[in-house]
Amino acid sequence: MLAKTFGSAVYGVDAHIITIEANVIAGTKFFMVGLPDSAVKESEHRVESALKQNGYSMPRQKVIVNLAPADIKKEGSSYDLPIALGILKASGQLDLDELDQSIIMGELALDGSIRPIKGALPIAIEARKQGFKSFILPKENASEAAIVDHLNVYGVDTLQEAIDHLSGTQLIEPLIYDTRDIFHTHVNEYDADFANVQGQENIKRSLEIAAAGGHNVIMIGPPGAGKTMLAKRLPSILPPLSLQESLETTKIHSVAGHLKENSSLIATRPFRSPHHTISDVALVGGGGIPQPGEISLANNGVLFLDELPEFKRTVLEVMRQPLEERKVTISRAKISIEFPANFMLIASMNPCPCGYYNHPEKECVCAPGVVQKYLNKVSGPLLDRIDLHVEVTPVSFDQLTEDRKTESSEEIRNRVIKARMVQQERFKDHPNIFNNAMMNSQMVKSICQINQLGKTLLKTAMEKLGLSARAYDRILKVARTIADLAGKEDIQIEHLAEAIQYRSLDREGWAA
Repeated sequence: MLAKTFGSAVYGVDAHIITIEANVIAGTKFFMVGLPDSAVKESEHRVESALKQNGYSMPRQKVIVNLAPADIKKEGSSYDLPIALGILKASGQLDLDELDQSIIMGELALDGSIRPIKGALPIAIEARKQGFKSFILPKENASEAAIVDHLNVYGVDTLQEAIDHLSGTQLIEPLIYDTRDIFHTHVNEYDADFANVQGQENIKRSLEIAAAGGHNVIMIGPPGAGKTMLAKRLPSILPPLSLQESLETTKIHSVAGHLKENSSLIATRPFRSPHHTISDVALVGGGGIPQPGEISLANNGVLFLDELPEFKRTVLEVMRQPLEERKVTISRAKISIEFPANFMLIASMNPCPCGYYNHPEKECVCAPGVVQKYLNKVSGPLLDRIDLHVEVTPVSFDQLTEDRKTESSEEIRNRVIKARMVQQERFKDHPNIFNNAMMNSQMVKSICQINQLGKTLLKTAMEKLGLSARAYDRILKVARTIADLAGKEDIQIEHLAEAIQYRSLDREGWAA
C-alpha cells in the first residue's frame, strides 16, 4: 500500500514542499531514496524505536521511503514524524484519511516524543501558499508558525498525539495568535536606554545621526570610555520595526534555529555582536546547504564588531560587498542562495595596542610606528564604507556623578522617526531605497546639492584630509541626514562642517 505525507526543506529563507512517499511491499529491507543526508537516513532507527514504544510495529517487509523531488538534497532529522506516519498508513496499521492535507514536521526521540525543528515560519508561509489546510509540528515551534494566518497550526508533544489528532480520536485545538497585537505589545522593548548614560553628548549626537540616516559608525577611543555601552543602546533609538520587517527578521532567525522556545515574532531590532575569532563563513553565511551568517541575523538591525582590528583581515574584507549591496549571495555547484543583509554596522576599536594613544591623562607606551601599524589592520576600502568616524574620550568624574537628567532613548527615537519620515517621502519612487545611506552616486548628485560656499569648504577638506571619491559621497549623505534632523530642505554650511568632522580616520598622519 502506498501512503503520501508532506514535509518541507528550507533553502535560504524560503521553503520547498517535499512529498514523502512510503510503500510497504514484499521483501525484507528498508530503503530511503530521494537524496537524503546521513541524519535523514538514520531516521529508520528513530522511527522504529518510537513506533515500538507506542504500541505499533515496524513492518518486517520491504519498506521504501521516497523524498521527492529527488534532485533537492534533504538534511536534518525533521522528517522523522511524517516518515513514521507514512509507514503506519502504508502498512495498514492506521487509517489516516487526511494525512495528505497537512504539512508535518518533527524529530522523533526514541520514546516517541517530538523535538523542535528549524525554519517553522518559512515552512508555514509556504504551506499556506500551496493551499494546505494545516501544519502539524512540535509544540515548541507552534507559536512561531501560528503567526501565519489562514493556516491551522497544531503543536504536538508526542507521536501518539499526532496519531490521535489525525485519526480523529482526540482532536487538538489549533493555535491562534493575533499577530498585530503581539507585535505592538513588544515593539520598542529594550533593556538598555540612553537615559542611563552620563556625558558623551557628542557620541550620542553621532549615533542619532547614524540612526536617522542608516549610516555605519566606527568609534575609536581608550578602554573604559563607554564604546560598547553606547553601541548596545543604538537599537533603542532606531525606528520601530514594521510588521513586514519583523516577519523577514523572524524568518531568518527561524531558519538559523535562533528563536527561543515558544517565541513568535521578533518585535525589536536585532543586535548581533560576534566575537573577533569568528570565521568568514560564520559571518557571511555558508555550509553545504547554506545557512545565514551574522550579517543576515543582523538584518534590519545592528551588527556590532568590538575591537575591529582584532578580527581577521579576510573576515572584514568579505563584508565589503554586502555593505554596499545589502545582501549576500552564496553560490555552490548546484545551488545559489541569497540572504538579506540590510544592517547597520557599528564598530569600535582602541587607538593603539595599549589603548591610551591620545588619552587626556594616561600615557601611551607603544613604540614609534606601532600605532599606525595597528590602525592599518583595518583596510582603507572598509573604512571608506563607514560613514561616521567618532573619537570617544573618557567621561570625567564630575560628569559621572552629576544628577542632571539625560535624554531618554524614546526622545531621541522620536527625532529619528521624523527624519526617517522625510526620507521615506523623498524615496517613495525608489522601491529599494529607504534611507540616505542607501543612495547611489547619481542620487547623491541630485539630492545632496550644496552651494558654492559649501563646495569650497568640501574642496579644502578633501585636499587637506586626502579623502577618496567614496568619502566625498559619504560626507554629502551624512550632511543630508543632519539637515533632515534639523528640518531643513537644503544642506547648510553648518551641516556640511559637522559631517566633515566625522571623517577623523581619513586624516593623513592621524596617528603620526
